[in-house]
Amino acid sequence: MIILASKSASRRAMLDAAGVEFEAVPAKLDERAVEARIEGCTPGEIAEALSVAKAQAVASEYRGRLVLGSDSLVVCDGQRFDKPTSRDNAAGHLRFFSGKVMELHSAAAIVRDDTCEWSAQSLAQLHVRDLSEVFIEFYLDAEWPEIGYCAGAFRIEAMGPQLFEQIEGDQFTVLGMPLLGVLGALRELGELPS
Repeated sequence: MIILASKSASRRAMLDAAGVEFEAVPAKLDERAVEARIEGCTPGEIAEALSVAKAQAVASEYRGRLVLGSDSLVVCDGQRFDKPTSRDNAAGHLRFFSGKVMELHSAAAIVRDDTCEWSAQSLAQLHVRDLSEVFIEFYLDAEWPEIGYCAGAFRIEAMGPQLFEQIEGDQFTVLGMPLLGVLGALRELGELPS
């Protein structure tokens, strides 16, 4: 049984649906400190480095176990957006995204002890429709505070699809983890039947 170094409901749901047995142990990690050490990297590289760091943080306490870490980050018009810190902050994100293409970078890593056994990143491009102030308030009435835990201020498994005209990329990337790659790596590592 692997360990998922995350408290993300969508990542847990993906693994459950795929039939992967796991135990969830959220990583305790200063993400900004990790990012400071890798300044100048691309958004995908940052998401991948954070995935590795999360997995390593948990693997250090669970020797011999495979630990899966994952991270997602959003970039729009060259600007990075973290999880919204308040309802007003989420509204500001949505106003900025309106009519633009949001890039969602998702990554995952599998670590055992001090070794990263596998890591990968994926990209989805989400074309945000023009959002009215009325819609933004309606959306936040329904989705806040849950979207406060989500990069991009949306949950694709909830009302998030109402934000978009088009999505390019696989559904697992949009949900926050490149699941097909994870499953392939788990098969190669002998954790799943091939």
